[in-house]
Amino acid sequence: MLLKAIIFDVDGTLSETEETHRRAFNQTFVEFGLDWIWSQKLYGELLKTTGGKERMTAYLKGRGEFVDGLKVAEIHKRKTVIYGELIADGAAELRPGIAKLINDAAKNDIRVAVATTTNRPNVDRLAEACFGKLAGEVFEVIAAGDEVKNKKPAPDVFNLAVAGLGLDPAECVGLEDSRNGLLSCAGAHVPCIVSPGVYTLGSDFSEAAAVFDCFTAIDTVAKLTTVLEK
Repeated sequence: MLLKAIIFDVDGTLSETEETHRRAFNQTFVEFGLDWIWSQKLYGELLKTTGGKERMTAYLKGRGEFVDGLKVAEIHKRKTVIYGELIADGAAELRPGIAKLINDAAKNDIRVAVATTTNRPNVDRLAEACFGKLAGEVFEVIAAGDEVKNKKPAPDVFNLAVAGLGLDPAECVGLEDSRNGLLSCAGAHVPCIVSPGVYTLGSDFSEAAAVFDCFTAIDTVAKLTTVLEK
């Protein structure tokens, strides 16, 4: 089928934001007087669990500690604020090739959407910092993690994005950086192209339509279409 839309993951795909998330978590833990310190190595393991609240829950269970859902939600709410402040201060930028691809998509009447595990405020803060506008002014459809029952690797968020676009999954392509994202995309029957991020290098991407070191390999609609036609 003819390509009609590109669906972007956010963290690790639009921008290499995972380290900023880790910083925000650790800063929040200090504010709450907690002895939790998430090193890069530990955070890499925790990223196998998608969703910030879910990640904290997995961490607590791993320590054999009681999980207070209300407290976890409170911590995560504050973490979202701190993350937004870090992003506004320039803590992240778009990955190479992303801005060019989005601009070229607009010139070629290719629609753009988001399918992400993160929540909508995080998407907006990143868009404001990187595009100078709210995410809804850049992307036609934004399917966020707080809008679906099951987060990645479940296909829910990609299903939501495809439904919002009103297209057949085969008319879309998903861009991802992680195995959980790839599985989510594939589960929604959307072809997926992967470019690993810092925390996802070496993962199994065998289900992907293609894997590239950098999104500059597909920074135009023509390049993207060529890859999908192979």
